[in-house]
Amino acid sequence: MPVPKGHYSPAVVHNGLIFVSGQLPINHADGKAETGAIELQTELALRNVEAVLLAAGSDLNHVLQMTIYVSEMELWDKVNEVYARILGEHKPARAIVPVKDLHFGTKIEIQAIAAVIENDEV
Repeated sequence: MPVPKGHYSPAVVHNGLIFVSGQLPINHADGKAETGAIELQTELALRNVEAVLLAAGSDLNHVLQMTIYVSEMELWDKVNEVYARILGEHKPARAIVPVKDLHFGTKIEIQAIAAVIENDEV
């Protein structure tokens, strides 16, 4: 994971839970923000959440709760389609929060809380 540019951790692990900081649609290969179609932004933000979870000992199937910040509620149907495709049958608790502006001109940010994968689950 890239080193955060701000005063925060990508995730904090505490008592078997992983608290993932908000993930923007940033391409970690080149450090650039994806500002194109909301579908691309949503997939990249979810993949960034997934990368943090994997580094911390979990995965998307162990997400308990997600909060999705979106700049335009009109985008929600497209966001939900990508979200459903990536998460499949797993349906964590979720909130959608409309916001005015997000950093770097992006339209979505996603944070999550997940359970650490227990050794007997591997």
